[in-house]
Amino acid sequence: MNEVSTRAFSMNNQLYYDLDTARITADPWGRNGIRIRIAPKESRQTSDWALDIPLEAQATIHFDSRQAVLRNGDISVVIQDTYTQKGSLQFFKHDHENTSVLLAEQDYGVWAHNPGAHTFKPVANGLYHTELHLASREGERFYGMGENATGRVDLKGSVIDLYQRHVKAVVPFVVSSEGYGFLWNNPSLGRVEFGNNMTRWVSYGCKQIDFYITTGDSYAEIMENYADATGHTPVFPYWASGFWQCKLRYENQREFMEIAREFKKQALPLSVLVIDFLHWDAAGNWKLDPTLWPDPKAMIQELAEMGVRVMVSPWTLVDESSENFQYMKEHNLFTTSLDGTKDKVDFFGPKYQYDPTNPEAAKFLWEKWKKNYFDLGIRTFWLDPCDEFHDIQDYDQVVFHIGPAVESHSFFVVAHQKNVYQGQVAAGETEVVNISRNAWAGSQRYGACPAPHDILSSFEHLEQYMKVGLNVMMSGIPWWSCDIGGFITNDSTSDHFHELMVRWYQYGVFLPIFRTHGYRPYNEAWRFGDEAYRHIRNSMMLRERLRPYVMDQMELARKKGLPPMRPLFFDFSEDPETYAIEDEFLFGPALLIAPITKFNLRSRTVYLPRGNTWTNAWTNETTQGGQSIEVQAPLDYIPVFVKESNSKLLSLFKK
Repeated sequence: MNEVSTRAFSMNNQLYYDLDTARITADPWGRNGIRIRIAPKESRQTSDWALDIPLEAQATIHFDSRQAVLRNGDISVVIQDTYTQKGSLQFFKHDHENTSVLLAEQDYGVWAHNPGAHTFKPVANGLYHTELHLASREGERFYGMGENATGRVDLKGSVIDLYQRHVKAVVPFVVSSEGYGFLWNNPSLGRVEFGNNMTRWVSYGCKQIDFYITTGDSYAEIMENYADATGHTPVFPYWASGFWQCKLRYENQREFMEIAREFKKQALPLSVLVIDFLHWDAAGNWKLDPTLWPDPKAMIQELAEMGVRVMVSPWTLVDESSENFQYMKEHNLFTTSLDGTKDKVDFFGPKYQYDPTNPEAAKFLWEKWKKNYFDLGIRTFWLDPCDEFHDIQDYDQVVFHIGPAVESHSFFVVAHQKNVYQGQVAAGETEVVNISRNAWAGSQRYGACPAPHDILSSFEHLEQYMKVGLNVMMSGIPWWSCDIGGFITNDSTSDHFHELMVRWYQYGVFLPIFRTHGYRPYNEAWRFGDEAYRHIRNSMMLRERLRPYVMDQMELARKKGLPPMRPLFFDFSEDPETYAIEDEFLFGPALLIAPITKFNLRSRTVYLPRGNTWTNAWTNETTQGGQSIEVQAPLDYIPVFVKESNSKLLSLFKK
């Protein structure tokens, strides 16, 4: 009997391949997808993490003297022993009569410098430091990975640390220009290196290598397959497509209502008004401080009559003075640490954080939120923070109910989002949209809209986070928001800042969620001077006119996993020029947006993809695609082009 046939066998629609100390398991996973798990034989996985949705698919499995093959639709995996690697993996795309390589493990060629393409090294608590090395391909580009400020949309050449923080929401899914999507189904601490010589995925502590790969004939098909695998968004409600007003912070009920009434007096659209943090009397009491918010029921009722929804930011930290502290401490509802020295976090003094991976903690927290917020009529939550709050250098010392945080760090995010979402739904809410400081794979199914926090009020960060947003979209997270104006503001009175606000509003019109936020004395549209206000108001009214179009894109996102905003190549993959364009994007199939990200810039170059005509939304001038043109960008507007001659859409840009 040959060696492959002694190593490989199939059972229950799965392919198994035994190594000396580990086993490879290959599963068909939904449409044109394969899931691979590689684990030491004595290891037992903790969770299915993002791949906990059963997907049926019928595999074709066969063996010969050299290799074992599992095929699912248009994708197959070949497992074989090579000179340097036992159980070497290669993935292929089958397109009618053509077969091509999608992805392969790194082939080191000779033993002399062969660390292995998939490796395990024991660390503490039954975990392994693991690495997966994948071969590089000339000209390959990578997109996705959530919120990471790399300065580029194409991630090739980037190193990304796998942890969560204010402005960093890692979603370990990438889409390759070679025609596949790849999910690293592992929430542990680690890193990924998209190097020129290889791609290296590293976990600092897990029980198995677990990844999913899918292919399709278009980027849209890949994104739809991924959405099927990790979950689709809920229905996006109409109210959420309007304008959200926020700042740090409206301190009391009187100020809050004055803002809402002024919006109505100014005849400005307002869908959501936000109560930020420190609205409590003690952290962890999870209720509005009655000395600052004396009659919340009446407040919420008046706002509802005005068509305004309230969002609140309860936070997840508990002070020892909280009425809930003693019970939570006695019942072990907080995260802990390996040696007990890192049990607390620092936020206006020492605090404890509830453990969302503990079902009892989740139940306790939601009962408090329901009683003190939801039952008052506050049904939208700002999950800030929903990431683990210890100092970054201490992340590997934290322990969750589910296990060491080194293994499950990023799952904190999803667990909290899931707990709140399920609580809202169980309480009767049918329109769940929660702003969330972070996201991980699968967050989209729990009504979470990630938004980077603590970004700077600068043109540099406007440009940087425009690119970040496109990678969030390519990560399978179709809801996203970016604080209009940035958060940290050093000077809110200068002409420079006022122009920044105008340009950020003009960009924000074309985000899934249109929301301002900021740490400045005032953050309302009418506060930035008459000229700036005129332009900001025009942007707000344009968004109102565009809301039916926005809703159409959000419904496609729900059904198909299509990102509402996306890089040009997504729709124009046959146009090679589009891959180099990172300062424009599409909003849905018909709108091309070219933001202005420099102070005092009044024109810019815009590339129009080939194969279509494009009409300037402001001037009605039509241009054939496949060329770059110089476009005027007065302070009144940013360049927007409508594909073909869509008269209905063009009419929305007329004041």
